[in-house]
Amino acid sequence: MASLVAACVVHQLRPDPGLVGVTGIDKRPVDGPVKISRFGLRADVQADRKYHGGLDQAVYVYSENDAAFWAAELGRDLPPGWFGENLRVEGIDPNRALVGERWRVGTGESAVELEATLPREPCMTFARWVGGADSKGWVKRFALERRLGSYFRVVKVGKIAAGDPIEVTHIPVGAPTVNSLFPGL
Repeated sequence: MASLVAACVVHQLRPDPGLVGVTGIDKRPVDGPVKISRFGLRADVQADRKYHGGLDQAVYVYSENDAAFWAAELGRDLPPGWFGENLRVEGIDPNRALVGERWRVGTGESAVELEATLPREPCMTFARWVGGADSKGWVKRFALERRLGSYFRVVKVGKIAAGDPIEVTHIPVGAPTVNSLFPGL
């Protein structure tokens, strides 16, 4: 069964030499339930709103399986939030979600409904976050593996917590996968 490993929000804004001067990529798991509105998780922020956030990129989802792949490749622990993701999930692959596919996260009236929209496009802020020798060529390396994760819009607001079940509630006929929208290199 698919489930939510962690819900993550910005731990702190960090200085970044990019155009904005700060980054919100440093995300960490929340203890207990967290509210999700149309613009994403409560207490989360995006420093560069030209390329991050908004209704169609309200929630960034990354899989535990892909995180484990990168942990082995990089030889280090990559805890939930390390990829800048809002939700770390297991038992379901956000890369294979179809555009318009809907996921229900949680149970009861407080469950959230999300709709797959876009792939993550790795950027230089992400490369700087990776740091050290691993950051050289990181954007290309990450893109070539196509373990990008997906953005989702919030269809139904609510509250979620680690351990909540994830259920696919709608699969659009003939829609492309989110991952197939990534232009590649």
